[in-house]
Amino acid sequence: MEFEEFASTRARRLFQIAYLMCGDWHQAQDLVQNTLAKMFAVWGRLRRGRDEPGLDAYARKVLLRMYLSQRRLRRSGEIVSAELPEGEVAGGHGGTDLRLTLLAALDRLPPRNRAVVVLRYVEDHSVESVAELMGVSAGAVKALTTRSLAKLRELLGEDRELLFRL
Repeated sequence: MEFEEFASTRARRLFQIAYLMCGDWHQAQDLVQNTLAKMFAVWGRLRRGRDEPGLDAYARKVLLRMYLSQRRLRRSGEIVSAELPEGEVAGGHGGTDLRLTLLAALDRLPPRNRAVVVLRYVEDHSVESVAELMGVSAGAVKALTTRSLAKLRELLGEDRELLFRL
């Protein structure tokens, strides 16, 4: 597989993941572009050592690390926007109001917690897969997941059924 084919077929899904993690349209675009740029720089080596699922996993790992790194650098002075991009971003789960409510709740989670929720329940990765992507133990992923879901339940209140639509 050539880089152009990989980038064109994976960019939309990478954007969806990035948007759910960061909640900002432009930052998500930047994360995807930077992820693909990093992959392009080492594409020859990546392509030789990995099959397509391995390339996808590598892309998600780069995206996740860039997101977490940016979040550490941007802890102050961040401007939160409630504007959503046009079209379906969260995969078409329910109406717009439900998506807005869920995105607002996700936005109130710390970056690592938000990343765990997105990877586990939107991307449907196993605990072990998320642990490998994040560079932590499976126990840490389980603990982050438990705390994140408890916080989401608290934030969503009556709208808790949204958690089952992830």
